[in-house]
Parts: sequence; structure tokens; C-alpha cells
Amino acid sequence: MKNKVITADEAIALIRDNDVITTTGFVQSCIPEALHAALEKRFVETAHPRDMTLIMCAGAGDSKGLGTGRFHHEGMLKRVIAANFGRMPGVAKAAQENRICGYNLPQGIIAQLYRACAGGQPGLFSKVGLHTYVDPRLGGGKVNDVTKEDIVKLLEVEGEEWLFYKATRIDVALIRGTSADPFGNISMEKEALTLDVMAQAMAAHANKGLVIAQVERVVEDGSISPKSVKIPGILVDCVVVADPPEMHRMNYGVIYNPALSGEIRIPVEGMPRMPLDERKIIARRAAFELPPNGVINLGVGAPDGIASVANEEKVTPHITMTTEAGAVGGVLAGGSSFGSSANAHSVIDQNQMFDFYDGGGLDMTCLGMAECDEAGNVNTSRFAGRLNGCGGFINISQNSRAVVFAGTFTAGGLKITIESGRLRILKEGTTRKFVKAVEQITFSGTYAQMKHQPVIYVTERCVFELTPEGLELTEVAPGIDINEEILAHMDFKPIVNKPMPMDPRIFIDEPMNLADDLFNVKLAERVTYDGNRNILFINLEGWNVRKRSDIDDLKRVLVNACNKAGRLVHSIVNHDGCRIAEDLYDDYAAMVEYMSKNHYASTSRYTTSAFMRIKMQEALSKRGLAPHIFSGREQAHAAREAAALRKRLQQIERLD
Repeated sequence: MKNKVITADEAIALIRDNDVITTTGFVQSCIPEALHAALEKRFVETAHPRDMTLIMCAGAGDSKGLGTGRFHHEGMLKRVIAANFGRMPGVAKAAQENRICGYNLPQGIIAQLYRACAGGQPGLFSKVGLHTYVDPRLGGGKVNDVTKEDIVKLLEVEGEEWLFYKATRIDVALIRGTSADPFGNISMEKEALTLDVMAQAMAAHANKGLVIAQVERVVEDGSISPKSVKIPGILVDCVVVADPPEMHRMNYGVIYNPALSGEIRIPVEGMPRMPLDERKIIARRAAFELPPNGVINLGVGAPDGIASVANEEKVTPHITMTTEAGAVGGVLAGGSSFGSSANAHSVIDQNQMFDFYDGGGLDMTCLGMAECDEAGNVNTSRFAGRLNGCGGFINISQNSRAVVFAGTFTAGGLKITIESGRLRILKEGTTRKFVKAVEQITFSGTYAQMKHQPVIYVTERCVFELTPEGLELTEVAPGIDINEEILAHMDFKPIVNKPMPMDPRIFIDEPMNLADDLFNVKLAERVTYDGNRNILFINLEGWNVRKRSDIDDLKRVLVNACNKAGRLVHSIVNHDGCRIAEDLYDDYAAMVEYMSKNHYASTSRYTTSAFMRIKMQEALSKRGLAPHIFSGREQAHAAREAAALRKRLQQIERLD
């Protein structure tokens, strides 16, 4: 066994022209900066290696020239396959100007393709990307005109549509760890994330390629516990100690934080509160969608404020937050540390996290939005002349049970203030986000409807819901004029029936007691019983059925009320302003069926929402229940009185 420790320049000298290279890193974290710098230095000095292909998952840089942003030099790259271009603006510009070939594929797909390469497989089958710009019918992930080769194919397997992603063999893997022994065994004890380093190393090794590992230190042979070895030395060709040490920062904003590497746990009670601005308003409203005891993912920007709100409202222990980078649990970090977590329960590899996501492991995700159109399509990948890339957005949004898109209503200079619990727009943003048709489909509203996926869109001034007819305005902030401050700044007219006011607690700078809503603590207050008339009044006005546990909570409250009545009851249900998640209508109907068979003598329901009436009637009809739902309170009560009168007449007739 030989000593594999060499200098960065010596290691980089082994890379050849036309090599396919992959590198690790997530946003600003876990980047092998010393290797990137040495590769850039060699090219600037010698014009080699040139015409390389770069394959990578998430963006890895500061958007100003560090990380993969160092690879922008003319002739250095000829092709890029990446999930994110925003972190390497020089490379993105070259792609936009047709100077290099480029593909923008979902982050999870690229992570999983590393494994396909490692196993010598030709590629990967997945439904991720269907009906988005990655679908060959909408461009196949190509970012410009000079990119001709199809690496994504639409195939039918046993009657279902699938995308087949072609694997590209890897010649060089640039990876990173903390410690290495002289023979190349790598541990990652001080790293915030493990990402795909193992899969990347195996992919290059399977192709008889080169694996170069950047580390902080070299330790004595045998001093790393076997179970602590993340990449075995049999996969590593070169070990490079970062010099100077700043080239091995945890991320660009943090030299080292042991709470993010899981080496210590820190108290979170004293975390600073967010100011009550537009970002917090959005995060607060989105927090009402959190699923207790569920698993969630939060995107960067406005969505990551939910972590702060959840901590402030003391509901973090009841929710498991995750990042696509691999962090599970704890308090998700933001800023330069985005992707990692303080006090995490565990950290798994990025490709494994995407397996979990693609397999339906997420109960909810909250993601940003740059553009949204009348079909509910969302664009975050290419807009306003920018090639940003999709990152993990497509994997996450397509496979989460419920999706919340969050962002300001307009962009570019928006200024707001809150006065006495009312929102006031001081200056409107210069860029509209709600457009007639998005420039690029990163999320397909049509596909979400096909899958009955619940989707809402949260802004500081209003909330929309995706329905089969398009976007419906469902909530409006106090103080906001619908015509002048919402409709006037949209390129299309949404469905407007009777939107509810956004919860007033969102606009008051004090705790909202969010846990009471998430756990339906006060749900029993919505149910009253009139013993004289034997009527159970159920007021679900403005209540949201966001998750299956909401239905379970309502069922428990109703059964308790009926048991106290001691007989079959006549129920009148107010569904006005009630929202049932698209995929939960059948579960709700199952609860109604149980109550009808075991506790109700009769039921009258009403709502002013035509959409709710149609959906409820469909769900109830499937279970053989009386499907009629009245359009107003008066009709429901009149029907109940008429039914009672008919019953009394029938009793009189039987006596006669």
C-alpha cells in the first residue's frame, strides 16, 4: 500500500483534456475549494486541461467566482450537466451564449445517476421531470440551441410514462472529507454533510478513473475507526491536504461550527426572532400548513423562514424537518449554511435522501416561486434572462404529498408595513410574478391535478389554491383591496368566489399559538348540540383539512359529542370557507360514512363554494351517501325542518 498524499498541483496535473469530471458541494458548503483553485490555476497558466465535461448536483459556489464558478474560463469546459447554474454565473453565461453545451437536470436524478454509473448501468428510470421542461416533449433539459444530444427519453413501461436518463461515465471525481490516513481512507467527522462523495468515488473508480480527495488533515494509519470511514482507500487515488486551511471552510460564511457537524448540541430557545416583515408574514401563513408528526422539506429564501417561525411557536419538536442535502431533524440552517442543520437527528447521503423523497416520504414541502401562471405552473429555473436551474425543486415538488409555494406577490423593490394588524403596500414591486404563461415549467400544475396533489400559493397579501379550473383566490390579508392590490398586478384573472381573510394573528407581532391550530386543540368548540331539537351543529367555516390527522381529530370530536347526546342525532354542517386537501376528499367521505352509519339520523350540509359542493358530492356519491349539498345555511335548515315534518307526519299516519 502506497502513501497517496500529494500536493493539489500534483493531483490536478493528472486530469486530461476532454475528461468528464464531477465535484461535490451543496450551495456554499462542503466544497473542495483547494482542488477547484488548483484546477483553475493550471488552466490559466497552461490552457489545460480543456474541453472538459462538468457533472454536478447542487450549485457549489458563492455566485461570485468561487467553487465551480472558477471553471468559467473560455475553453475550459465544453459541456455541463448540472442541477444548478446560479452558483456559477460565468458558466451559465457561456451556456446562454451557446459557447458550451448544457443540460439542466433534477438534482436527485444526477445524485442517483452517480449510483447507476457506479454499478455500470446505462442510466435511470424515473417519473421525476414528467410534464416539466426536462420532459423531451418540452425540451429534454437542454439549456441552449447547440446542445443536440438527447440524454432524456420518454418511454412507456407497462402502460405508464417514464423518463429514462442516460448515464454519462465519469473520469474524475473531486471529493472532500475531514481526515485521511496515508492510504486514502477518508472520514467526515467535521463535515456538515456527506452528500454523494461515496457514490461519486465509486462512479469514477468503476470507469477506471481518478478520485482526488481534499481533506483537512492526515492521520496515522489505523487511527480512523472502520465504521467512521466514509470512503475506503481502495476508491481513492490521491489525497490533498487543503493549504491554506481557509480553503477547507465548512462553508463560505462559517469556518467551523460543531453544531452543524453533529459534534455538539446547542440550545435553540434563545434563537433570534424574525422581524415582522413580508418574509415573516409569508412564513407564518405557510406554517399553518405544517403536518404535526410529519416530515417536511423547506426551500431557500422565503420558505426557510418557516424553520424560525416553527421554533418561535415551539412546534419544532413535533415536526421533522429535512434538507435534500441529507440533514434529518434539528433546526435547519439558513444563509451560507443552508442545507445543514443544528442538532440534526442524522445526516444521510444526498442520493439516499432523494430516494426517500421520490418514494413519497415527504408530507409537505414549502418552496419558492419566481413565476406562476393561471394553470398553476411554477417557474424557478429560468426567468428574467437568468439561467438559475431547478436544483432539487422538481424531485421535491412532484413527490411531496402536499406543496406550498411561497414568495412575495411582486418582486423588485416591494415595500410593506403593518399598521394595527392591517397590511399596507408602501411601494409595489417592479416585476410581476403572476404571469399569463411561465417562461419555463419547473412545476406542472396540470400534472399535480392529475395526481390529486394539494397545492397552495402563499404571498404576503393573499393565498391561492390550485383547482381543476385554475388558480382560485382563497384568502386575502386584512387591509388589502382585491381589485387594486391583487388583480391589478396579475396578467390573468384568477377564480374569485368568496375569499376568506388571512388569519389576523399573522399580522400581530406576538406568538400565534400555532400549536393549537396544528393539533386542533379548539376543534370541539366548533361543535354544539341542541338537545331540544336533537340537532348537532358542526361549524367548519374557515377550517382546513390539510392532513389525515385533521380528519381523525374531527371524527373523535364528533363521536364524543354524539355519545354524550346518547342517541342518533340530526347534524347540520357548515362547510363555508372550509378547505379539504385535494387528496383527502375520499378519506373525509369515509369519515362521513362512518358517522352516518353509527351516529347520524340525518345530515344537511351547506357551502357557498361551488367547487367544494362538486368535490364533496363526487366523494359522497362514491360511497353511496346522499350527495346533495346546499348552497346556503337557510336551505340546509329548511331541508332539515322539512325532513323533521315529514317524519312527524309519517308517525301520525302510523298511529292512525
